[in-house]
Amino acid sequence: MDFCAIDFETATHERNSACELGVCVVENSQIISTKTWLIKPPSFPYFNPRNIDVHGILPNDVKDSPTFDEIWYEVQDMMYGSLMIAHNASFDAGVLRSCLDFYGMFKPNINYLCSIQVAKKSWNYLPKYGLKHLAEHHQIRFNHHRAGDDAEACARIALLGFEKLFITRNEEISESFQAKLKKL
Repeated sequence: MDFCAIDFETATHERNSACELGVCVVENSQIISTKTWLIKPPSFPYFNPRNIDVHGILPNDVKDSPTFDEIWYEVQDMMYGSLMIAHNASFDAGVLRSCLDFYGMFKPNINYLCSIQVAKKSWNYLPKYGLKHLAEHHQIRFNHHRAGDDAEACARIALLGFEKLFITRNEEISESFQAKLKKL
């Protein structure tokens, strides 16, 4: 299994307001690296208080951080040729699309899958499929709503789900999740 798990935190309700990005790279079913970037969003210095309540990131935390377009090439290198997985992937894919659009950058030709779909297929008896609940169920400790931690927890949950479903190769993901696999 080769994929990257991503997670964004945003400063406002605007999808292009990424203030933190985490990417966890999985190669041969092993987590090989996780990286987090604080990002100065286009809305800077404005952050919606509701967003701050969720992730705890303040404008002062990102005042000297790069903008999304300044980190994208490093991020893209980590994601190159990979399947992208995110928990509630429509949100994270939407943030990625909006950030790329805002800076006039090309979208990579990448497929993405939601780890909620993997979890529902793997553990169809659970009452909840939020990242925190799944992490607790699998005894995965993490700092919820911080992008690197969320991306790594997502990767661990996806790996456990694939193991439960006896999926050992990326090609098998396409077969098992054909309708759930989306293009960025």
